[in-house]
Amino acid sequence: MKILAVGSSMTPEYSQWRDQRVNDNIPMSNPETARSLEEHLQVLPSEIEIIKQDFQKRSLELGKKIEQLEEEKMQLGLDVDVQKLEVDKLRKGNNKAEEDLDSLKTDYKKLRRSMRTAGLGKTLEQWRQEIQEEKKKHRSRNSAVELKESLSKIEELRGKVGELEDALQNSELRIELLERGNEQWQEQLHRSQDQIRERDYIMGEAVA
Repeated sequence: MKILAVGSSMTPEYSQWRDQRVNDNIPMSNPETARSLEEHLQVLPSEIEIIKQDFQKRSLELGKKIEQLEEEKMQLGLDVDVQKLEVDKLRKGNNKAEEDLDSLKTDYKKLRRSMRTAGLGKTLEQWRQEIQEEKKKHRSRNSAVELKESLSKIEELRGKVGELEDALQNSELRIELLERGNEQWQEQLHRSQDQIRERDYIMGEAVA
């Protein structure tokens, strides 16, 4: 079997042709293409950069929202404090009105008892009968002086009765006015308490 000596039989033209074929199969680097690709990679952000930027944006938005909620919470807290002061003021006013009403009712009862004790709580008809009886007594005694004194006493009693009746009527009127005022205090107090409960609920929702 003969071995062909290829190297010694190749012509210079063939060697040049073969070298050219090998060089054609090797991709040559283009400086402009490489530079363009590098610039493109520099401009195009990586996935980590995108995630980082998105996280920073969300963190900034969340921080602003938290600050807004804190401001709203502080404002609501101030409003609630004002409402609580108003409620406390209303409660004190309501207690004072109730005390005045109780005191007036007590005075009214004392006045009624005094009138009954002094015999002044009589009706007009009863007073007329008593006057007629006094007149009959003094007619029977036939004493003009005693009759005059009795009539003077009766007139004095009438004056006292009138004063007591006026005082009684004024007391009843004051009681009625105080009861109305007490009802208004109660309504205003309930409204303020409802507003405080509503603001407390809103604050709880804002914090949550």
